Amino acid sequence: MRKYILAFSFLFLINLNAQEVLDKIVAVVGDEIILKSELDYQAAYRAAQRNLNPNDEKIRRQILNEEIEKKLLYAQAELDSIEISDEEVEGQLDYQLNYFTQQYGSQERLEAAYGMSIERIRRELRDETRKNLMAQTVQNQKFGMIDVSRKEVEDFYETYQDSLGLIPEKFEIAHIFINPKANERVTKKAKDFAQSLLDSIRAGSDFGKLAKSYSDDPGSAKLGGNLGFVKRGVFFPEFESAAFALQENEISEVIKSPVGFHIIQLLERRGESINTRHILIKIKNDDDADLESITFLSDIRDSIQNGTNTFAYYARKFSDDKETAKFGGKLGKFEVGQLDKPLLDQVYKLKAGEVGFPKRLNLDNNEYGFHIVKLINRTPEHLPSLEGDYEDIKRLVIFDKRQKLYVKWMEELKSKIFWEIRI
Repeated sequence: MRKYILAFSFLFLINLNAQEVLDKIVAVVGDEIILKSELDYQAAYRAAQRNLNPNDEKIRRQILNEEIEKKLLYAQAELDSIEISDEEVEGQLDYQLNYFTQQYGSQERLEAAYGMSIERIRRELRDETRKNLMAQTVQNQKFGMIDVSRKEVEDFYETYQDSLGLIPEKFEIAHIFINPKANERVTKKAKDFAQSLLDSIRAGSDFGKLAKSYSDDPGSAKLGGNLGFVKRGVFFPEFESAAFALQENEISEVIKSPVGFHIIQLLERRGESINTRHILIKIKNDDDADLESITFLSDIRDSIQNGTNTFAYYARKFSDDKETAKFGGKLGKFEVGQLDKPLLDQVYKLKAGEVGFPKRLNLDNNEYGFHIVKLINRTPEHLPSLEGDYEDIKRLVIFDKRQKLYVKWMEELKSKIFWEIRI
């Protein structure tokens, strides 16, 4: 489901840079519309992925039907009063923007390609991201709890066992991840630098010049930190709370948000919209922080090897990957094709139960950390059996059942929510 959201938002991002032209509505779903330009972009994207003709009417019709289904899901989510928290939206935006940055090679190239800062891209994507999460949530509520009986799994296996193919080699792994940015020293270093800039501004230094020279928000830095007029609900809550509390021309204290430390000045207020400028100082890793992280992980590995305590204990206590830390660092089971090369190279050298040495883990082109990996178990490639691969086969059966129920449900939605194709 995350891949679906990502692809949809990627195409929405393309539209941010489109010229303002006369467009045509090709479909209406509830209160939402689908434009010809959107369909064109979707068709071009699909064609490029699969080496197809973007003008093939069969392909375009298929894509249009998929887009109508997405809008129907959103319409149903609104009817069901589905609510998505700001934290969920921001988490999904982080994931999407990391992906976009990887595609372009760097954040600077992404910003140059679309002529706007990463924060503005984030603002432009926020509404569509919320809609997509609402659509995903209503679908999960409908089908997320679907289960199948053992008899259904057995019947499926008996029917399709000759066509299931080989079960790929799998690795069950866990890790302990340390993010150098979480280091108190580098966090304090960034905050202290932001404070020094604020002190300079209060002593008479020019805010705009300092923003151009030092702000880590390149899109606004070249404008002297100016962010333009923005309504409530666009900025990070911490930023917004401080900005809306200011009087015109007043400058805030140093404010911390998920992207770093800000100095904010309110330039003008128009009703519920404000025009602000800011200086952003991001928390940056340095060589000392990297070395401290590597040394810390080496000490943890030595303690595990010596039997002082277990891998799971140290993961729960120290790992900065909070999602896996609560499960003792377990990342799950992965096929060879699901692991990137650096991680696969690590895992291949380990025997079951062994813990590797600290290695760098790149989260995207601008974010990284270090981790140690434990190989919990390794399962060779093999023919499927009901006894040994029951859970894998069960997942196939659940997926098949969901797909059939989804088709029926979509017909129900089409019968009660207005939709119309206009081409």
